[in-house]
Amino acid sequence: MTLDTRSTAEVVNAVLAKYQNDSSMLVGILQDIQAELNYLPREALEMTAEVLSIPLSRVYSVATFFKAFSLKPRGRHGIHVCMGTACHVRGAEKVLDRFQTELCACAGETTPDMKFTLETVNCVGACALGPVVVVDGEYEGQVTAEKVKSIIEGCK
Repeated sequence: MTLDTRSTAEVVNAVLAKYQNDSSMLVGILQDIQAELNYLPREALEMTAEVLSIPLSRVYSVATFFKAFSLKPRGRHGIHVCMGTACHVRGAEKVLDRFQTELCACAGETTPDMKFTLETVNCVGACALGPVVVVDGEYEGQVTAEKVKSIIEGCK
């Protein structure tokens, strides 16, 4: 089944069954749910708490503690602009500005068509390649404002 044909309930039930309803595996459960749904909808968190017999507040605390989790729908493509010191001094701010202009979305937002989520990160650990942009997990090094449009088009 694809994401388009599976309901939130079906996804959550399948993930919970995989983990045999083991509440000690909450982080893994939430990771798998998010991998399927691209975010953690309220319904999924409520179902998880109910099936695991744990307070909803515990599920929310885990879901909001880790930056990797999102409670808002994310775009199909994730774009992370490194704003660490090495990238910053090499022009990351200009790169971010161009992404915001091209996508008509600010950092931390998802485009209305749900194609892109633009985020900033403090460091991706590839300082020698700065400025670095990570698109769908793939590192792009020495990115300039002029390269932004081609990066976006490469995702389409």
